[in-house]
Amino acid sequence: MRVLIADDQGLVRDGFAMILSTQPDLELVGEAADGAEAIRAARELHPDVVLMDVRMPNVDGIEATAAICRDTRAKVLVLTTFDLDEYVYDALRAGASGFLLKDMRRAELIEAVRVVAAGEALLAPTVTRRLIADVVGRAHPVPAAAPRPDARLAALTARETETLRQVARGLSNAEIGRELYVTEHTVKTHVSSLLSKLGLRDRVQAVVLAYESGLVQPGETAPPAHS
Repeated sequence: MRVLIADDQGLVRDGFAMILSTQPDLELVGEAADGAEAIRAARELHPDVVLMDVRMPNVDGIEATAAICRDTRAKVLVLTTFDLDEYVYDALRAGASGFLLKDMRRAELIEAVRVVAAGEALLAPTVTRRLIADVVGRAHPVPAAAPRPDARLAALTARETETLRQVARGLSNAEIGRELYVTEHTVKTHVSSLLSKLGLRDRVQAVVLAYESGLVQPGETAPPAHS
């Protein structure tokens, strides 16, 4: 798996590079000190995953993420200092597949790169729900009585729409299967189909759309897990 690191701090790049170099299945193909360099490198080096800092000079990480997700097949992991950084929501909207905290453990970084490279959402479902609900609720409040439907949702079947709703509420595929009385394999098929119809890259982007369109309201929670 080919990885590109974009961060304006050399020590951060060196630290990530050292961690990645210990894994035989991960290859560091390039580094960038700002967003403009990251865009050029992504177009030329064809990484599978880009580790993207948000606050960089010249071109910031949000603009770079949008360009990379538009022009390449790379998945972007946003690097942030705070777990609810004000820029995280904008990064997800720009096409990022999730975010990482800069104080993550070594094993968390390695696992995150592998998960996203494989096309899965980075964040655990409940973490995704809490993140998006909080950020959408603060930055783009939508009154519960006045949802903003997205025209793309009309392409979904009733079962796909319900699957999307459950994904955004924070349920795992297994939990959705129990909720809808279908197999986990069927849920995976529905998720794959709805992502294709909506033109979305991954599960995280689906959660963003569900909240932004009003399909699920900020603060709506999944039922408690059974032990």
